[in-house]
Amino acid sequence: MQVWRVLVATVVGSGWLALLGLGCSNTARAIEAGRGGGLVNVGTPATPLRLWVEERGSGQPILLIHGLGANTYSWRWLAPALASTHRVISVDLKGFGRSDKPIDSAYGVLDQAGLIKTLIRRRGLSHVTIVGHSLGGGVALAVTADLNRTQPETVQRLVLIDSIAYPQPVPLFIELLRTPVLAELGLYTAPPELEVYKGLAAAYADPGKITFETVRAYARPLYDPGGRQALIKSAQAIIPPNLPALIARYRSIHQPAQLIWCADDGVVPLWVGHKLARALPRAQLSVLKGCGHVPQEELPAATLAIVRAFLR
Repeated sequence: MQVWRVLVATVVGSGWLALLGLGCSNTARAIEAGRGGGLVNVGTPATPLRLWVEERGSGQPILLIHGLGANTYSWRWLAPALASTHRVISVDLKGFGRSDKPIDSAYGVLDQAGLIKTLIRRRGLSHVTIVGHSLGGGVALAVTADLNRTQPETVQRLVLIDSIAYPQPVPLFIELLRTPVLAELGLYTAPPELEVYKGLAAAYADPGKITFETVRAYARPLYDPGGRQALIKSAQAIIPPNLPALIARYRSIHQPAQLIWCADDGVVPLWVGHKLARALPRAQLSVLKGCGHVPQEELPAATLAIVRAFLR
């Protein structure tokens, strides 16, 4: 709870702007400066839409897709380790991280999946392992199901970490983002750091593991033009209108799939993992204790060990 107390103290005090630096602190800049990457246009020359992509290592490709409100920082522990044996590509979804944040409503799972398919094509990826967390897992499922019909050799394996997949109760912090007026009040009247901390506190089993650096890394993009709007629109569209049709296609995902779930996930409950493991023809489920919704951040060593064993 130390991070929360510091945030509250700095907000009610007169010096919070200087301390938090409006998301442009030296710490936040250092985080980004240490990550080599660039923008890739997945739109058209006339209407560009650029996604931030970081790439390291060589070998068989692994594509990392983060969850709601996150960015490539989510993979800070896994990406460097996996890059010792693979070509690791991590991407900021549209509206998140350093990617473009247009003022529109195309922030649904299928919208993001379409952009990721374009990125895969333009990056020339084949036999790729897609790793998706939460919202990113839903995007990975949609991408794989679609590519299996048109380019069946593109996706080789799937790793789904606490992934959205079925209709379920929406956690309170997401429900607030989906509620008109309340979402705007929360995101536009309070510093993004406070909203980010509340989301992380709902996701982490132990809020004591949340660092000030982590809060800053996820809050900084919300200061970008369109950043808050993108988060709201993504939350509002997190349940695809044609979800039953997508669920029906899970059986067509023939790739080996490693599912990783936290036993105490309060965002995407464990029953979702069990149900998805039964639906995917070649899936195996690993359950971790001592984490909430973000095992790659809460238990990075255990998560990495499972992924590495699956890739062998």
